Amino acid sequence: MDVVMAANVTLPEALPPLPTYEITQVPNLIPGIDDFYVSLIAPVVAYWIVSGIFHFIDSFDLFPQYRLHTPAEIASRNRASRYEVFRDVILQQIIQMGVGAVLGLTDPLSSAARRIWATRVRLAQRALPSILAVLGINASSMAKSMSATHPLLAGALSGGHYPFLTTGLAGPDGSTIPAFAFWEIFVAKAIYWMIIPAVQFGVALIFLDSWQYWLHRIMHTNKWLYTTFHSRHHRLYVPYAYGALYNHPFEGFLLDTLGAGIAYKLSMMTARQGIVFFTASTIKTVDDHCGYSLPWDPLQHISANNAAYHDIHHQSWGIKTNFSQPFFTFWDTFSGTMWKGDTSLKYERSRNNAEKAIEAEAKLKA
Repeated sequence: MDVVMAANVTLPEALPPLPTYEITQVPNLIPGIDDFYVSLIAPVVAYWIVSGIFHFIDSFDLFPQYRLHTPAEIASRNRASRYEVFRDVILQQIIQMGVGAVLGLTDPLSSAARRIWATRVRLAQRALPSILAVLGINASSMAKSMSATHPLLAGALSGGHYPFLTTGLAGPDGSTIPAFAFWEIFVAKAIYWMIIPAVQFGVALIFLDSWQYWLHRIMHTNKWLYTTFHSRHHRLYVPYAYGALYNHPFEGFLLDTLGAGIAYKLSMMTARQGIVFFTASTIKTVDDHCGYSLPWDPLQHISANNAAYHDIHHQSWGIKTNFSQPFFTFWDTFSGTMWKGDTSLKYERSRNNAEKAIEAEAKLKA
């Protein structure tokens, strides 16, 4: 039994009872396929669907005006064949699915009874009179004066005391059973369904961006790490969509798979949230390597970290800048590693050199 002060009167206050519940199994996101398997397969499927769309655009040269590089550059500048890229991506995805399976098996069982945030909202109101007192406001006096006109506000000011809100039922001792105010239920739902997931995704995004920025930057500043691992990814001077995960297997595990896995665990996401997070991260990575600056692509407008931004990092003249990936650019901004200056002349020179290289090769074959 809790005790609160309301209108200078000490009142006993019982919390509204928690609702009864029945344990039921949540239906699978996709009927007939366990969510566990969806969490493993969805990022891989998304990777090949999105990269397949860009490969189709690339193969038929549908939007040449939005290309970051010409077909001649792809043919002459890249140092890895399409087969090598495909092979290494498949290997990384096998590792990724294996790690995902381990993460899924170590997830704690979900609680049968969800946290009742309305109770927490009610308990939080207990501190309101004391907080207002520090500011020189007499909450009890205010609650008493507005109890007739604004009873809900008066109840909150008095520390969550709502004697007029009852369930209409009587307890074992004949006393009425208190009920929650509608606004408490509303706030509880907003916290549970919106605020908590938003915070979880925010934590995951910030962690993954931080993890990838600093490891990525170290991969460039340490000569041995670059030569041994990261240089493989930079064989693609002209990135294309399905080359997004073209990495050394160890780097792919460390930079992408492990970073996303820790972000998932650290943010305490549910399995459903994990499906969204892993799939969104995958699609964003593919989009950042697509080689196109498409004005109607929403992912390229979420933040400054898009295909054009990351493409600079793949050029010999920009390789020590634009380390941020996959979502935002705040680490490049804070650390002073963002590319500054015009790039148009550098891209024009690359296009001209590629055309000359293709022409010279054609003459040799002739």
